[in-house]
Amino acid sequence: MSLPPGFLDQLRDRLSLGQVVGRKVMWDNRKSNPGKGDLWAPCPFHQEKTASFHVDDRKGFYYCFGCHAKGDAISFVRETENVGFMEAIQILAAEAGLPIPERDPQAQQKADERTQLIEVMEQAVQHFRLNLNMAVAGDARDYLVQRGLDAEAQARWGIGFAPDRGGVLAHLTGKGVAQKLVMDAGLAAESDRGGSPYDRFRGRIMFPIHDSRGRPIAFGGRAMDPNHPAKYYNSPETALFDKSRTLYNVQKAREAAGKGQPLVVAEGYMDVIALSEAGFEATVAPLGTAVTEHHLRMLWRIAPEPIIALDGDTAGLRAAMRTIDIALPLLEAGQSLRFALMPDGMDPDDVLKSKGRGAMQKLLDGAIPMVELLWRRETDGKSFDSPERKAALDKALRDKIKLIADPSIRSHYGQAIKDMRWELFRPRKAAAPKGKRQAAWGKNQSAWERDLSPTATSKSSALGTGAAAEDDMRISVILATLLATPSVVLQFEGDLERLDTQNNDHLALRDALLRHAEAPDVQAAIRGALGDGPVDGLLGQKHLSVIPSIRRAGDAELATMCLTEEFAKLAARRSQPAEIREGEEEISGQTDENLTWRLARAARAVDTTIKPEGKADDGDFQVADNGAKLSKDDRDHRDAIWANIKIEKSK
Repeated sequence: MSLPPGFLDQLRDRLSLGQVVGRKVMWDNRKSNPGKGDLWAPCPFHQEKTASFHVDDRKGFYYCFGCHAKGDAISFVRETENVGFMEAIQILAAEAGLPIPERDPQAQQKADERTQLIEVMEQAVQHFRLNLNMAVAGDARDYLVQRGLDAEAQARWGIGFAPDRGGVLAHLTGKGVAQKLVMDAGLAAESDRGGSPYDRFRGRIMFPIHDSRGRPIAFGGRAMDPNHPAKYYNSPETALFDKSRTLYNVQKAREAAGKGQPLVVAEGYMDVIALSEAGFEATVAPLGTAVTEHHLRMLWRIAPEPIIALDGDTAGLRAAMRTIDIALPLLEAGQSLRFALMPDGMDPDDVLKSKGRGAMQKLLDGAIPMVELLWRRETDGKSFDSPERKAALDKALRDKIKLIADPSIRSHYGQAIKDMRWELFRPRKAAAPKGKRQAAWGKNQSAWERDLSPTATSKSSALGTGAAAEDDMRISVILATLLATPSVVLQFEGDLERLDTQNNDHLALRDALLRHAEAPDVQAAIRGALGDGPVDGLLGQKHLSVIPSIRRAGDAELATMCLTEEFAKLAARRSQPAEIREGEEEISGQTDENLTWRLARAARAVDTTIKPEGKADDGDFQVADNGAKLSKDDRDHRDAIWANIKIEKSK
């Protein structure tokens, strides 16, 4: 229904926005200038300590420089009270003393019907409360006390009792309430067998459910019979009650959240009551259904980052995962969820009773962000020991991230997933070999054996100065090529993950390339993360200036060819010392023809790979056809291996 022209302007003129907002905030007297209508306060729409919420009382508008909420008196009431447009008008009109013009007959009839249903529900609350004090409710009272709810707590929550006989239908109709109204309120139902209507709630502890304005709109009943198939039973959907748009305890929770308490989402009435009684007053719960899109929007109106506190069982985890799938498309900047997972087999009420308030506070403080739970869902209990399984993980996560509509959040999620993926698959150095062979490499070894042992200094080993310098040069070429043409980073992601070096700058650049591969400006992102030093130090190396893949930055084909060759050479170069070390360990044990044959083959492989026949020396190095170089230390190492083979054969 449309209101008469000029009514809203008249309503705004009669109201001071400062007065409307002032009911919900504390003005910052240092920043505010009431004489000019310039008012400042901490924002009621998100938690903050500084006053970034500005009200222009003369123009009748507000704006938050933190969360960017803006509007007038009507939008403020709608958002803070969680009501519709006409309900906001009614609230403001009553405050301004301005009567609302008559509406069309149908709309007026509908409003009158809702008013009548609310009156019926209020009478039902009183009836159930009285029943709880009767003898028939003795077991119900004992149960509530056992759950930690004394008479005062029962009164605070309006808890009542519906006996098996003499229910609310007979009580209300006996007081002149029309039977149809009782049924329309969801308190009674028609019999399937064509008999008289019957009470929906019988033999149950009754929990009244209120809307955001504190009016009773439905009930939840807990069966006293432990064998009843429906332990909890809610009112059906009515003109007042839509379970997908209603949260239990929403009014009290909103007030508590406005005072700075974290907003907690539990699973049921008793969890909400237990948490609230323990001091966590900003607690709500969905009613007989999983968290819906409407629930999430209601939650985000109250707090930017609600904490989902779910039971620590399989059903609780499944509910958390469903909530993630619903929330991903709705995420906005500063608007997300965190998850506090209870210990296995426990709900919040159990935690409070067995471990106390401090334990619950610790669980809430340690609530994990949604992206971490998404990662856990796809990785916990799974093995990723093959490229196919890793690819399946990547696809599953990409499909979920695509659901996020906000491009900035989607990018940050991708980066967070990339960091966690790197942590899972990052190269880890193997432990030094242990066992009889290493122990046999004892104190009686000769000088040349000590030089060849795995514990030899880098100066005299196959991984010595010449080899390490060569490796560093190749890694420099690889990293500089990727910086020059970052579009190929993902193509070589696996090789880059396995890349290892003792050079800390190289390690930092490797990690940064993996993390920022999809950034709009990769080099700028890396400089922002690491500073200019590592990047400038790498690109300032003189020998890199002549590398074609670096000179022709952005040439993906050339970069791919160069990287393929460099990674292959690096892998081949590093595999040779491993073979030699294996032979060195075995040479101290019992020797036989098989061992000497293996050592001979390893030495020939090294000799053939790095120093083919007829290849001339290049300074201090011998250069192979594939570009690898053999230093003098490497040649001495090889010659020592051959000498040992000859000794073993002569025995």
